[in-house]
Amino acid sequence: MSPILRLIRPIQDRIDRIEIRDRDMALLIYRLIPGRCPFEREVRLFGRLLLRIPPLCKLNPFYDQLVALRFRAMCYLVDQCGMDLMALG
Repeated sequence: MSPILRLIRPIQDRIDRIEIRDRDMALLIYRLIPGRCPFEREVRLFGRLLLRIPPLCKLNPFYDQLVALRFRAMCYLVDQCGMDLMALG
């Protein structure tokens, strides 16, 4: 295993072990972790596409763990708290 993976893997495992236990924590996670990559952009001028910046989030070594954490928070809010996430925006 490479030295970088030896450093990253424990952090990934720690994120995977985070348990959603209360509404406030779930709301914080839901609001902090974006639902889609914020770096993806299309640059247009006069309606013509000049440049497309692809989503770079998948380059983040913690991307899968963060998406899964946000999903667990969403599930907790809907299933345990009965919240309507569409109302949150």
